[in-house]
Amino acid sequence: MTKILLVDDSKFLRMATERALARAGYTVSTASDGAKAIEVAKNEKPDVILLDMLLPGMTGPDVLKALKKDEGTAAIPVVAFTALSHKNAVRLQKDGACAFLEKSVLELDKGCDTLLTALAEILRRLKLEVPAGVGAPQL
Repeated sequence: MTKILLVDDSKFLRMATERALARAGYTVSTASDGAKAIEVAKNEKPDVILLDMLLPGMTGPDVLKALKKDEGTAAIPVVAFTALSHKNAVRLQKDGACAFLEKSVLELDKGCDTLLTALAEILRRLKLEVPAGVGAPQL
């Protein structure tokens, strides 16, 4: 089962997204700030990290750089999960993000189906397990 570390400072969004991911069949751990994200990543070795870019204290880009510099976490794929516009995607990919999910495009206020489908596509590209029936590829 794919292990996801969800990093977001918004308690409501973090809890709702965690619940949706867990219901879909993923194993989920969470962190509400950058320092905790790095600690959890080192200790739990998730298969992928969904990382908010606008975090208090240590910013998402700083967390991304720290994760990529540490040999214990450098290989973990990081998906930028953010309200920042897509124009930041190129810079984030240069810093080591493997994909970019823009919160406004995902319409999270209407549910998590779009997020689950987009994440499933990313996980398939990364050759990671996607629970049966989640974001099934279109034929």
